[in-house]
Amino acid sequence: MTERSTGTVRELGEFGLIARMNAGRTQVPGVLLGPGDDAAVVAAPAGQFVVSTDMLVQDRHFRLDWSSPRDIGAKAIAQNAADVVVMGAAPSAFVVSFGCPADTPVAFVDDFVEGMWAEADRAGASIAGGDVVRAPLLIISVTAFGNPLRAPVLLSGATPGDVVAVAGRLGWSAAGLGVLSAGLDPGSYPDVVAAHRIPSPPYRAVLDLPSSAPITAMTDVSDGLLADIGHITESSAVAVDLDSTAVRDAALEPVAAALGADPLVWILTGGEDHAFVATFRAGQHLPAGWRQVGRVADGAGVTVDGVERSGPVGWESF
Repeated sequence: MTERSTGTVRELGEFGLIARMNAGRTQVPGVLLGPGDDAAVVAAPAGQFVVSTDMLVQDRHFRLDWSSPRDIGAKAIAQNAADVVVMGAAPSAFVVSFGCPADTPVAFVDDFVEGMWAEADRAGASIAGGDVVRAPLLIISVTAFGNPLRAPVLLSGATPGDVVAVAGRLGWSAAGLGVLSAGLDPGSYPDVVAAHRIPSPPYRAVLDLPSSAPITAMTDVSDGLLADIGHITESSAVAVDLDSTAVRDAALEPVAAALGADPLVWILTGGEDHAFVATFRAGQHLPAGWRQVGRVADGAGVTVDGVERSGPVGWESF
């Protein structure tokens, strides 16, 4: 990043802002041509891409009084990287469109870009290009490209008898949101607040799987465990029963006690952790980083300890 500025985006101008956002960055080898021309050129070693896109809108997906610019940038990349990883692909490049008011400080954009690049590097990719536009509030749209490491892992592959397993944390982002919403001191619960501000998808738990791994279906927990497993049950025409004891996390208990909340609700319905949930063929050893939380059966829907839960199952945009 170039020397920090105290000016605004209006003073820097569109092309000055674009140049600043790209200054000093090194592309991964798969980005054959990065920012500077009308379009990027990205290698497709397998002859095809896995592609996903997602948006974040200020005060809907993040709040400026709760998250730093670096947090927002990292979150934007993480949630998109998770989507290509759960399809069985390694992130290779991101294209980012960024809308902001003209009076946005350049220092804000500097930190936002630092956050994006830090998470892109953690995912093993780089930012190949994008666009900037004036907008009444912050809007970020990210398109992620991934190189397939195996046949795509679909939502529709689960079969009765499969084991349901999770990699990563569940309920932490929802717990952090609870702390911030209640006005508690974030410093008293730094881990869950950090998890809300920046999700930490366990990329390696998928990327390090051998191509022969007995995985049948997979998704990331973006909207809530019940909601996202529900997508698998619907697509695969199966039922899933979760074990409440297996999904519980003792680390959430002190936060729940302070808020008078049920941590199991966070775990089952809280989104934005971007943990990975997958089904594996029965009788196989689970790979490192994965833990069993349930089983697939004949039928439909998702139950917990054999009982269908009432109420919301996760995030719903509309």
